[in-house]
Amino acid sequence: MVRLLGRSGAGSNRRPSGARAEGAPDGAHGAHGRRTARTPGGATARRLAHAGRPDEGRFAGLRSALTGRSVAGQVFVLQVVIVLLLVVAAVVALYLQARHDSTQEARNRSVAVAEAFANAPGTREALAGPHPTAVLQPRAEAARKATDVDFIVVMNTDGIRYTHPKPDRIGKKFVGNIAPALAGQTVTEEINGTIGRLVQAVVPIKADDGKVVGLVSAGITTANVGGAANRQLPLVLLAAAVGLALATAGTALVSRRLLRQTHGLGPHEMTRMYEHHDAVLHAVREGVLIAGDEGRLLLANDEAHRLLDLPEDAEGRHVLDLGLPADTAELLASGRMATDEVHLVKDRLLAVNQRPTDVQGGPPGSVATLRDSTELRALSGRAEAARERLNMLYDAGVGIGTSLDVTRTAQELAELAVPRFADFATVDLFDAVLDGGQPEAVTPLRRTAVGGIRKDAPLYPVGEQIRFVDSSPHARSLRSGQAVLEPDLDLAPGWHAQDLERTAQVVGYGIHSLITVPLRAGTLVLGVVSFWRSEKPEPFDADELALAEELVARAAVSIDNARRYTREHSMAVTLQRSLLPRNLPEQSALDIAYRYLPAQAGVGGDWFDVLPLSGARVALVVGDVVGHGLHAAATMGRLRTAVHNFSALDLPPDELLGLLDELVGRIDQDETAEDGSAPVTGATCLYAIYDPVSRRCSIARAGHPPPALVRPDGTVEFPEVPAGLPLGLGGLPFETADLELAEGSRLVLYTDGLVENRERDIDEGLDLLRGALERSGESPEDTCRTVLETQLPNKPSDDVALIVARTRALAAGHVAEWQVPSDPAAVGEVRASVTGRLAEWGLDELTFATELILSELVTNAIRYGADPIRVRVLLDRTLICEVFDSSSTSPHLRYAAMTDEGGRGLFLVAQLAERWGTRYTPEGKVIWAEQPLP
Repeated sequence: MVRLLGRSGAGSNRRPSGARAEGAPDGAHGAHGRRTARTPGGATARRLAHAGRPDEGRFAGLRSALTGRSVAGQVFVLQVVIVLLLVVAAVVALYLQARHDSTQEARNRSVAVAEAFANAPGTREALAGPHPTAVLQPRAEAARKATDVDFIVVMNTDGIRYTHPKPDRIGKKFVGNIAPALAGQTVTEEINGTIGRLVQAVVPIKADDGKVVGLVSAGITTANVGGAANRQLPLVLLAAAVGLALATAGTALVSRRLLRQTHGLGPHEMTRMYEHHDAVLHAVREGVLIAGDEGRLLLANDEAHRLLDLPEDAEGRHVLDLGLPADTAELLASGRMATDEVHLVKDRLLAVNQRPTDVQGGPPGSVATLRDSTELRALSGRAEAARERLNMLYDAGVGIGTSLDVTRTAQELAELAVPRFADFATVDLFDAVLDGGQPEAVTPLRRTAVGGIRKDAPLYPVGEQIRFVDSSPHARSLRSGQAVLEPDLDLAPGWHAQDLERTAQVVGYGIHSLITVPLRAGTLVLGVVSFWRSEKPEPFDADELALAEELVARAAVSIDNARRYTREHSMAVTLQRSLLPRNLPEQSALDIAYRYLPAQAGVGGDWFDVLPLSGARVALVVGDVVGHGLHAAATMGRLRTAVHNFSALDLPPDELLGLLDELVGRIDQDETAEDGSAPVTGATCLYAIYDPVSRRCSIARAGHPPPALVRPDGTVEFPEVPAGLPLGLGGLPFETADLELAEGSRLVLYTDGLVENRERDIDEGLDLLRGALERSGESPEDTCRTVLETQLPNKPSDDVALIVARTRALAAGHVAEWQVPSDPAAVGEVRASVTGRLAEWGLDELTFATELILSELVTNAIRYGADPIRVRVLLDRTLICEVFDSSSTSPHLRYAAMTDEGGRGLFLVAQLAERWGTRYTPEGKVIWAEQPLP
């Protein structure tokens, strides 16, 4: 029991409820009895008064409850206020909800009506007709009345009304925001119109190709929608008033019942009655001390006796005489405020809180509470360590594997472990892992990452190739697949056997404990991770060994993912490089420089090619397959091969793109038939043919960025070349643009990765490209370098292919051309003319073969072709003979029988010429043959 100084041993004559104990005499003396006597309005007097006058007592109790002086009165007032606030809040919320619902209903109805009218049959056709108002005004009025909206307005894209409920407003400009609707979106807005607050919606009317051809607006006033809610508001207010009255009555009944239970006691009286209750003091797990203003101990509960080991007669004595430690006794005697001050009392750490008791008019002195924090601190320390380990594992899951690079991932592991877990950390991986392959246990490891609190540790440096001896902890980890703990490296002979000189330096440096953990990904062991300790004198323990295993296990997943990505990336890059041209073919029409930059992550489907054609012409092609990875690279290879094959047919650019479009469509169909989830191939392409004789360039493109042209004077332009749809979409033909290029012009072809990325659109990229071309030098190499330095200061996020071709013109003295009449006798004249020209060029050795080739080709043209017939001889890297005629019939090489009189002409041409073939022109065909120069 708690002993209070100055109290007698007699028990209280009050029960906890405040009623007088049964059998106690009315005139009993005591503290409580005197208080009752001093308080005429106390519980006893009120109870006696109520007993004499029952009715008056009931009304007096109700009045007391309503005064708010007692607990019951305060509860009554509080509950009435709360109910009133709830009713007001409910009414306000209902009103606001009704307004919100009205506005939302107006939005929904206006949007629905506008969209229905915009998509109604005949609306779009009426807009295209000669009299839209005559057709649409009756329909709009009928729809407005049927849908109960205030107006339906049809307008053109300039906002001029075609319909309106008031005819005098037809033909005037619509009031509202129509810009989003012109962009193909639906817009709603609230405005104050002539008919009140209203909500209007504007929706676009689109043609079949998606173009906006008109607009429809529908509007409705919020008053028409929300009228029902406003009419219900009086009923709601009446219900709220009735609810408030009922709640008030119920609260009065509850307060009257509470008044009877508390006997009219006020809060202060009830607090004083329980302030020193013995049960509370003995139930708490904290020690409680009450000291007087002179430092004498007035009260100490049982927990305080146990914690401070107080003597039995401690109450009444000065706290300095209780044998407590000096700092603890001084605190309790001073009475100063203290919060969670930790004091050592014998073998316990006590947290002491102390406050004065006279803050609000109480008796002088102080009250102190004591809490044993010894076990709590131990548990807190262990919990803090566990929390730190969980945080480190979480950070490992977030911070390790941010990139798909094996070396970077290993370095992230080393940086995470230092200094939170170890003073130094090293990661050793097999060389095959760094290259994306599968590790082999017989091969040495390479130090891939090192992390440490200092840079001068005598550990193997990064890049060092290491072969661990069988007795070392690293070899044992790799062999067993389990982590190995070496608590004292100075006493680890197996570790010293690795390198006696270096291990002695490590121990001398202060590193004394080691954990080695194998990097395992399934059944593969990728390497080993080592954690070294030098600062803390304690060695690694079993808990830290388990933490190291968990940390490395998480990192191993990221390293293995990086290894797999490296392998796939290497395979894709190898495939892509094998499909791209390694050397440009020899030709004299263009001076060419090119660049190809792979993407930062993954490989793409960008490609380019330079293809020599007949007649000294050259074809340039640039293409881009959508996506990255093996699928894109393989598709690129197929398209590049197809372009090679199609170019051999000497087709115009638009026809070649048409064939390529059909091929891409077939590829999509085949892959979709095999696997319904196969991605649809998307590709763009630009194909250009340059003729150095005429200096004309024919260009066609399928969804590809336009070419850039740098004139000899340095001006830059982007020629108007019809874009066309990307390959594989089909349905529309491609168009060809013909450009006449002055000698020395630079034609720049590129893929979209050069001018477009996530940070800028293609228009900004084209402006930057224009500026780079204006500043670049005249040579194609200088142009490539300047463009890449300007456009791509960092590694690109998408593949980039760039070709710069400076045009050359075939000298007029290297071109000879003759018109041939449709007479077999003209063949001799052609032979004589060609013989003379070959003599001028110093090609007498080719005279016989050339005469024979031209005789056969001209004879065929005269016999089977049509006028006009022309012969052209070009001196380039080869001697080119061309025969033009207006017939579209192409000769075919065949083997003539012994009895056949003809059929051997083209056979002789094929034997004498290095290459020969046929190409078609809008005027007919050209049969050509090339002979190598001697």
